[in-house]
Amino acid sequence: MRIFALLMATVLLLTVAVSNVRGQDSEYSRKGADTCLSCHDNATTLAIFKTKHAVPSDARGPFGHGQLQCEACHGPGDSHAGRVRRGAERPAIFAFHPGSVASIEAQNGMCLDCHSNDVGFGWHNGAHPSDELACSDCHTSHAAVDAVQQVATQVEVCGNCHQRQRNDTLKAFGHPLFDDKMTCTGCHSTHADDASNIMARQTLNDTCVDCHAEKRGPFLWEHAPVSEDCGLCHAAHGSNHSGMLTKRAPLLCQGCHAQAGHPSIAYGTDGLASDLPSQYLLGQSCMNCHSQVHGSNHLSGSKLMR
Repeated sequence: MRIFALLMATVLLLTVAVSNVRGQDSEYSRKGADTCLSCHDNATTLAIFKTKHAVPSDARGPFGHGQLQCEACHGPGDSHAGRVRRGAERPAIFAFHPGSVASIEAQNGMCLDCHSNDVGFGWHNGAHPSDELACSDCHTSHAAVDAVQQVATQVEVCGNCHQRQRNDTLKAFGHPLFDDKMTCTGCHSTHADDASNIMARQTLNDTCVDCHAEKRGPFLWEHAPVSEDCGLCHAAHGSNHSGMLTKRAPLLCQGCHAQAGHPSIAYGTDGLASDLPSQYLLGQSCMNCHSQVHGSNHLSGSKLMR
């Protein structure tokens, strides 16, 4: 009984404390969330009670002990919720959407008051600049499930802005983004610490070999473009060429390797090479012979054929 009495006394003190805070500043509504929900009682708003933002036992959250509930994020709402003269416009409240009276910088600042540890240095001067893109452009704080954090829906959220990349993923050969097997953030770090690089790892190659470990190397015989940049040969978001190549072979290979002097070019009786290479080179693929194109550890694999 004594423990129960102590708990009740604690709850009463916290209630009084919140009331005192609201009573000292007339800009805040007296009933907090109850005032807001008297008008905003739709499913979209009520979904917040299924999120971490509305956990009464979490003192760090807006609905925790001593916090200001809805007004912790949306600011004082007494004038917004109060009576207005007929024909007068109701004062706007701090909101998180493109038409808000609050600037993008102010909206993000409100989020970062609590989530400062969730963003890296790159957020302030990276591909997603904090003064041009609002947190709410990607995240939905009221939703029971934030779409950008779910495997099945993240690509659609990212694709709203990155439409070219989204279209590439629908090509014949691509990563299984629409098969619920991976997400954009499997390769990209949107809150990257490095402003110049939004890859999940330090470099593109490091990111690729996280999954394609067999291509990691080092190899006894290395193919220089492979160790330099996977993107020199592969279109990471999708391609109409097998293996997600930027061009089909042999056109891709001949972008670096001239056909002159290739063993497939027939030599005449005068010892000079003819102008036309073998049909097996042009009509087929270099990888018919050079199958270990990423690199070889075979003692006689200098031509990447073994």
